[in-house]
Amino acid sequence: MGASGVLMLLVVSSLSLPLGSAGAAVSSTHLGLFHASSANWAGYAVKTTKGTVTDVQGSWIVPKVSCPSKGHLYSSFWVGIDGYGSSSVEQTGTDSDCNHGTPQYYAWFEFYPNPSRGTSLSIAVGDTMSADVSYSGGTFTTSITDVTTGKSYSASSTIKAARASAEWIAEAPSSFSGILPLANFGTAKFGFDSTNVSATCGATVSGTVHKLSGFSQLTPLTMVSRKGATKASPSSVSSDGTSFSVTWASSGP
Repeated sequence: MGASGVLMLLVVSSLSLPLGSAGAAVSSTHLGLFHASSANWAGYAVKTTKGTVTDVQGSWIVPKVSCPSKGHLYSSFWVGIDGYGSSSVEQTGTDSDCNHGTPQYYAWFEFYPNPSRGTSLSIAVGDTMSADVSYSGGTFTTSITDVTTGKSYSASSTIKAARASAEWIAEAPSSFSGILPLANFGTAKFGFDSTNVSATCGATVSGTVHKLSGFSQLTPLTMVSRKGATKASPSSVSSDGTSFSVTWASSGP
């Protein structure tokens, strides 16, 4: 890949944990959920008993980024197992980034702590993406499909992991120096209501398939800056329990 250096940077970033969320959770009367703030994640996550998550599915529309004439900005959109309270993450997704005024779009996967990798998919703004992360017999498999073009990519790895959470996330990636500026992606739309992809968004836990609204411990995550200003926030889950959106507010830090 010509942008492999950037991808490796985003690889590290896309696997970063939701910084600050654990201590920031507060109870809310909205849908009876607990809300949490994070320095780098916006979307939804659910914690489960260790060793119970075997599959996570999701879909989204590749969002268009508005790029300033100068500077590098980044945004990642993904589904995964682990990472919310654990040190491993198994995930696949897409990026919508800015490179001195030029938008860049690409797909990737990662089995952290192993480095992330790019895929052979060529994606474009407005494409419908469908993604799945599954576990069976000690092996994790990530699959991502560009529904618009019909092209797909999958990869497998055998690693030790907790299998104790599932996520549907828009992220401000990180480098070794910290969280990177969040690209203005407008509104990212996840789930059946926007993508018409069935069996999404949801997860299989202890052998039972749940859509988002089926989790009593589902946590909405709002991305905030160091000063507490909102960077990106999720909508409520749709009435059919399958869909939501994340809206950009600021680049940070």
